[in-house]
Amino acid sequence: MIKRVLWFLFVPLLLGAEAPFTAKQRAYWAFQPVKRHPVPASSDRWVRNPIDAFILQKLRAKELAPSAEASRALLMRRAFLDLTGLPPALEQVDAFAADRSPKAFEDLVDRLLDSPQYGERWARHWLDVARFAESTGFEDDITRPNAWRYRDYVIKSFNTDKPYDRFVQEQIAGDELWPGDFDARIATAFNRHYPEEGNNKDLLLARQEMLHDITSVTGAAFLGLTFECARCHDHKFDPIRHRDYYKLQAFFASIMHDDRLPLAAGDALGNYSQRMAEWETKTKPIWDQMSALLMPKRTFTPAQLLERYPDYAVEAVKKAESSRTPLQEWMVRLLATKGTCGTCPLRPPPHLDPLFRNVVNKLTADEKKQFAELEAELAQYASIKPAEIPRGIGMFDVGEKAPPTHVLGVGVYTSPGEEVQPGFLSILEDRSPKIQPIAGKSTGRRTALAQWLTDPANPLTARVIVNRVWHHHFGTGIVSTPGDFGMMGSRPTHPELLDWLTADFIANGWSLKRLHRLIMTSSAYRQSSQQRDAAREVDPSNKLLWRYPPQRLEAEAIRDSVLAVAGLLNGETGGPSVFPPLPANMPKPVGGWDVDKDAAQHHRRSVYIFVRRNDPYPMLNAIDFPDSHETCSRRNRTTTAPQALTLLNSPLMADWSRHFASRLQNLEPAQQVKTAYRLAYAREPEPREMDTGLTFLASQTNLATAADRLADFCLMLLNSNEFVYRF
Repeated sequence: MIKRVLWFLFVPLLLGAEAPFTAKQRAYWAFQPVKRHPVPASSDRWVRNPIDAFILQKLRAKELAPSAEASRALLMRRAFLDLTGLPPALEQVDAFAADRSPKAFEDLVDRLLDSPQYGERWARHWLDVARFAESTGFEDDITRPNAWRYRDYVIKSFNTDKPYDRFVQEQIAGDELWPGDFDARIATAFNRHYPEEGNNKDLLLARQEMLHDITSVTGAAFLGLTFECARCHDHKFDPIRHRDYYKLQAFFASIMHDDRLPLAAGDALGNYSQRMAEWETKTKPIWDQMSALLMPKRTFTPAQLLERYPDYAVEAVKKAESSRTPLQEWMVRLLATKGTCGTCPLRPPPHLDPLFRNVVNKLTADEKKQFAELEAELAQYASIKPAEIPRGIGMFDVGEKAPPTHVLGVGVYTSPGEEVQPGFLSILEDRSPKIQPIAGKSTGRRTALAQWLTDPANPLTARVIVNRVWHHHFGTGIVSTPGDFGMMGSRPTHPELLDWLTADFIANGWSLKRLHRLIMTSSAYRQSSQQRDAAREVDPSNKLLWRYPPQRLEAEAIRDSVLAVAGLLNGETGGPSVFPPLPANMPKPVGGWDVDKDAAQHHRRSVYIFVRRNDPYPMLNAIDFPDSHETCSRRNRTTTAPQALTLLNSPLMADWSRHFASRLQNLEPAQQVKTAYRLAYAREPEPREMDTGLTFLASQTNLATAADRLADFCLMLLNSNEFVYRF
């Protein structure tokens, strides 16, 4: 019998065929069609919507009961932190307390979903998945100055409740599907956020590393599967074949980045291009003279820089454009972005060449004088130079024909095997996609992939995002491994509920806001977070949700909440990222960190802080900010000494505590304690807390002034579990 099994499994591999999927693999829950299971019948008053019926059924099977509803104050603060990442202001606390309508909480959820802060909060969750950063990483960590456009696109998409299927399609193939829509073009930057070694001369290696990143992130972000495990061989645990990995990669075979994507069209773009061409023509003699001064000082001319690349790259540049292969055309375009394309037509003009002025300091005194005179002459043409149009960041296909994709031995591009065409995950669908190239522009491959990902018949895409949303509301997903729906991931605790939510999500236009509202208005969400010893003995991990699970806030929510309570938060939305001051004595990060001169910009929401890949903003980094070199489906929750030192001892927190205290200083001591609690916790202090606060303010005589004592009291509140947790 064993010999038969071994023969069945291994002989097909030796002959070049693939072993068929096993019955266990085909029956695996994540690959089954989404089914709208009937809602369990229940007459229990606790059941507010179908979510509760499914939850209650599981609880009763274990002879457990749900927890009582949380207090109104606690529930309000939970909703604010959950949907906006900010605590409620005093007037919002008072308004909710005065609203005695039976639908007061539902109305509050609707208002929060309609607030611009919702998009700022929930966009950050997606930016984790997209491994969003504004620099390349590696040794030089070069800035990508227009990457912030993608962040603003995501915020806008969440705030407008863009249907999730459209959201996915735009990020995979927005340039092909909606070429005239700037948002859709910017959306393709999802696949631009890969780390990149700018000095890598092996262009084929650079291309392959880019494709490996895009393939793995696409599989994890949208399908919730660890595709990268199939990069070198068939997946050891999941039914993802080695060929499947490269079939998915083939959809992106012709992809190229555009870090200066013009965000103008029609007459505006035409007028800009015409005026820029006029300026370039009139200033060309000046640029030529400047080049004549600079070129002899360069260690390498552009042509010599090109010769430092492998022969295959030099050959691609020197080859006539009409006879280049798709892969050669890709290499030429990449070299053009680096300013090292020799004399090829795609070489950028001097004013866009990143290497043009880097040797000015090598000029002699007379040459520097001559160069300055030329710059003054150039300045005389400033009046005819058009104002720069807005620029974005995105991806596009180099042409309608794609370079071939091969199955690579152990994932190395120097070991190509069988050539493969674009294809879907074999365990789900083994048909070949229908691909329609876009004449002269694009392969059309990514359109086919985007449409398959968002096909309601695809059992993964909608399930994965529904589980992600649940994860962020409850701290743990119905599948507790939101980036791994494979066989080594967790099984769903409530599979019928997950399927019901997924089917409902698809049937109602893939609306994320509707999904939020359904979850948050359930009785399951409104439960108290108090421990119950008897329930904990039966279900110690709270998998059945017999209480609301407390969750520590993410780094951004902690920082933003402190700024809000201190009265410092700058609510300005959108635009280029900001650079708050770094801690004293911290070396300036490689790639730069130019602190904003406007101090108000230092207090913008954390989602707007520049994300330098190698050196994230220190305060956020101390509290488990994700590593943007890779997709992050769930944040770490660590407890470390640097976190405590950051929140308790840092000059920033001391300063913000003083601002918090300044909001209270004109009040009587009892009102100071009361108002501080209302600002920090959205509730009034209990008698014991009031007594403790007053005693502290009166007894700390070692502090110089009453203002210092009050600042220390405020710092204590900001460091409490109640402030940094969502209960």
